[in-house]
Amino acid sequence: MNWLNDISYFFGGAFLANAVPHFVSGMMGRAFQSPFAKPPGQGLSSSTVNALWGFANFVIAYFLIVQVGNFDLRAPDNAIAAGAGILLMCIISARSFGRFHGGNSCVDS
Repeated sequence: MNWLNDISYFFGGAFLANAVPHFVSGMMGRAFQSPFAKPPGQGLSSSTVNALWGFANFVIAYFLIVQVGNFDLRAPDNAIAAGAGILLMCIISARSFGRFHGGNSCVDS
């Protein structure tokens, strides 16, 4: 078990999860928050920017998951590492973007 590979798989999972909302929003022609908006992460970026940002995240995820070590979805440590990255990014995205798109917060303001 190589823990450096697992760290790569964790971050690869995070990039994979981050790719989905940006890429889908871009394909649907919808503006969405991105790091390139003003203010970053709060303002809206065009659908083209989001499609490109989503694709870039897919490429980064590919390199972190597929090109580092020998990722095996059947190996529990590999799957758990990537899954933990996906879960963490999903929670962060839900909390960050929920306030802009009507999502609920676990903590009352």
